[in-house]
Amino acid sequence: MKIILDHATEILLLLFLIITFLQSGIDKISDWNGNVSWLKEHFSATPFKNIVPILVGIILIAEVIAGLLCLVGIYELMLNGQTTFALYGAILSCVTLLMLLFGQRIAKDYEGAKTIAIYFIPTILLVFLLQF
Repeated sequence: MKIILDHATEILLLLFLIITFLQSGIDKISDWNGNVSWLKEHFSATPFKNIVPILVGIILIAEVIAGLLCLVGIYELMLNGQTTFALYGAILSCVTLLMLLFGQRIAKDYEGAKTIAIYFIPTILLVFLLQF
């Protein structure tokens, strides 16, 4: 119980990322065609217009791995107080969010980019907390 209380912020932020990325990954898997179709339209006037399915696949893989690393990170943190996997998950989460931000900026979806920036703030805070 002491580990949970000593690392409550990190655990809550890891749960935030698990929910965010695993839900997003599950959504992409369960409605692949709908997501790809919507994103093809979203990126129709960008250099990405012909590679949307590949990019969605890359994002899907990054999201699922990030979510799983965060999940393992919570387990590792609660088991022995170590933060290695949690840090890997947080870093990959940041990289994934930066990829999403880049896509939104390329598509000139500035409102979407703002939303991603909101997710980035607690994620980069988690990286900072896990480094010490």
